[in-house]
Amino acid sequence: MRVRTSVGAVLAVIAATSVFAVLVLAVLHDHLTEEVAAVARSRAAEVAMLLGEGPAGGPLAVVDPEHDAVQVVRDDGTVAAASANLAGRPAMVWPVPAEPVQVVGPQDAESLLVVAQPAGPDRTVLVARTVQARDDSVLFVATLLAVGLPVLVLVVGLLCWTVVGRALRPVEAIRREVDAISSNALHRRVSEPLGADEISRLATTMNRMLDRLDRAQQQQRRFVSDASHELRSPIAAIRQHAEVATMHPARTSVPELARAVLDEDLRVQNLVEDLLLLARTDEHGRPHAAAVDLDDLVFDEARHLRRTTAVRVDVSAVSGGRTYGDAQALRRVLRNLGENGARHATSTIAFALHEQAEGVELVVDDDGPGIPPQERERVLQRFVRLDEARNRDDGGAGLGLAIVAEVVAAHGGRVSVEDSPRGGARFRLSFPAVPAPHPAEPGPRPARGRRSRATTPKPG
Repeated sequence: MRVRTSVGAVLAVIAATSVFAVLVLAVLHDHLTEEVAAVARSRAAEVAMLLGEGPAGGPLAVVDPEHDAVQVVRDDGTVAAASANLAGRPAMVWPVPAEPVQVVGPQDAESLLVVAQPAGPDRTVLVARTVQARDDSVLFVATLLAVGLPVLVLVVGLLCWTVVGRALRPVEAIRREVDAISSNALHRRVSEPLGADEISRLATTMNRMLDRLDRAQQQQRRFVSDASHELRSPIAAIRQHAEVATMHPARTSVPELARAVLDEDLRVQNLVEDLLLLARTDEHGRPHAAAVDLDDLVFDEARHLRRTTAVRVDVSAVSGGRTYGDAQALRRVLRNLGENGARHATSTIAFALHEQAEGVELVVDDDGPGIPPQERERVLQRFVRLDEARNRDDGGAGLGLAIVAEVVAAHGGRVSVEDSPRGGARFRLSFPAVPAPHPAEPGPRPARGRRSRATTPKPG
């Protein structure tokens, strides 16, 4: 970049100065030529005035015989009178020019500029003046430009090389620093130059990127470590039961062994399914959007909890609510919230759903021990189990609420944990609402068996 910028600047300066030099020389040449022609016209007017007073006697006088000449030419091209330096010579130009013309002087050593001035009905005065001074001036200026412009180009090239090099020096330092940061040293950061220019913003952006990579790597390491730890327990339990059955066949029976292995296998299966769901959420981000009736999913989960648990399920505060998203992923969110609430509830778990101006809000309450304020952010992270839920048979692997948080975030929603009026924990979820159809367009056809969209509370 430094070479390309310097070469580009040099080429641009060469092109610009070349055009400038040509224009300067052309303007100077024309200006000096016009000055010579003006002096020659003035002299021709004087001669014409003298001829009007009477016939010329003897040679016509000139100021500088070596550089000036005068002729009086008749209409037939013959010379009526001339200065001494043109004695016996034919007309300098014929026919008479309307504009100044350049000719070779009497001694063929220099050029003369000839102008014509009428001096009567049959005579024309031709005055020639040297253009040597003009040519010397143009040559002098051309010499100055020929010497000065390359020096200017050289100075511009060196200045551009120096300035670009100084400007890119922090970039090169950032590049070397980033290149030296390996996956095992993501804690390192590049130095941020002072100021608020592009280089400083680049360094700040690089450091933010390194922060994200560092956090992602730490999260990945914790994820792999926790997953390995969670998988090690059921695998060790299966191996223990198998070894006991092999070494002491009389202490266990085939049904007991099969039941123990099946329970541990289900734990492994649930953990793997949770890990796959989190991996898909990380990979795909926002799910494919389709209109989903959240109230249908809530009622389905309520029926499931009534069949599988002994707690009371209250859905009296559930009204209509729709959002865009993946129905299966949202069903999994409700399943995890329901099972979490049922696991910790003393007697009741309650669902509430209603639409607001900014979206749809889902609330899940229980009357259990609740969640301490300092743990409410952490409980939504992966492989986090509170102290009272450390038992894996009751508390799971600590992925249920993490799945809730990440699936809701992928749907553009938010999750918060609060104190419940029932005494336990309250999980408040908000989702974007489905926009109402345009009045000129028919709304979506109700699905088979769909309940009314009225906001009247639905019975549990």
